[in-house]
Amino acid sequence: MLKITLVRSVIGRPDTQRKTVRSLGLRKLNSFSILPDSPSIRGQIQKVAHLLKVEDYKEAQADEIART
Repeated sequence: MLKITLVRSVIGRPDTQRKTVRSLGLRKLNSFSILPDSPSIRGQIQKVAHLLKVEDYKEAQADEIART
């Protein structure tokens, strides 16, 4: 599992980058989403890596957040 946080704004960025950030489930600055580590997600992250912070996230913690 990956914890992806938006740390830079999408203001002034190309439309493709805005749509990629939105498809990762990120809306506002410092919002985060927890997604599975898959090749398609890694490709999206690579496209907008300069806007994101990516961390490994343990599955036990992810399950706890999903329940709340």
